[in-house]
Amino acid sequence: MTGPSLRRAAVLGHPVAHSLSPTLHRAAYAALGLDHWSYEAVDVLADDLPSFVASLDDSWAGLSLTMPHKQVVLPLLDHVEPLASVVGAVNTVLISGAGAARTLVGANTDVYGLVTALREGLTGPVTSAAVIGAGATAASTLAALGELGCPAPVVYVRSMQRAGGLMRAAHRMGVTPEFRGLERAAAEIGRASVVVSTLPPHAADALAESLVVGPGVLLDVAYDPRPTALQSAWAAGGGVAVGGERMLLHQAAEQVRLMTGHAGPVEAMDAALESQLTH
Repeated sequence: MTGPSLRRAAVLGHPVAHSLSPTLHRAAYAALGLDHWSYEAVDVLADDLPSFVASLDDSWAGLSLTMPHKQVVLPLLDHVEPLASVVGAVNTVLISGAGAARTLVGANTDVYGLVTALREGLTGPVTSAAVIGAGATAASTLAALGELGCPAPVVYVRSMQRAGGLMRAAHRMGVTPEFRGLERAAAEIGRASVVVSTLPPHAADALAESLVVGPGVLLDVAYDPRPTALQSAWAAGGGVAVGGERMLLHQAAEQVRLMTGHAGPVEAMDAALESQLTH
């Protein structure tokens, strides 16, 4: 008898060396006893994504995608799950079959990660919400807030002209956000019961300096440094701050479930993540 054949998965991005996905997925495989599974980080330019996907053999089970690939991958897929389709962003590709029978399915676990991370900080219903930023993570955030019962958040953006993609995604989701200029965020977001910042690392530092904080929950998807300036200011003002690594953890656990068929071992993955982040 021979053992199980090798199953491969990877996170693709550019750059991608900083990704914590290998830490999370490898910890999951170890906890689940999946010795025949491997997970790596692969730096792939957007222009090279089609050829990379075309080169995948039947050992591949799945891909995790960071920007810019969450949208670039869409035309390369055989099927896109409804949630990923309305959000307009795929962060997970499930691969089955081989050769001409191979099927690529796009999914979105960012929404699950956002909902689960926010619930760690919530003690009551989401009666109002604010979103900072207009990229792919903001679209997933709108879907997450809809699941949490808040379909009409306020979205703060630096440029209304660059928010068109998010506006179209909101329309597909059936949610009705109000868009405002980012310059209003510092004075206003403290009124919301939930705030999600989807800005890149350090992009919200200036906002943190003039923040008016309320008692709500803030999730800053950035986690480097940890805590971020925005998290620190929020917590210092009496609010509840949830780190972006919690979203990362839970979206990865859902990816593990989709790729392997086993529930993601959250405790083992959390321990590996904490170890990595504190070293």
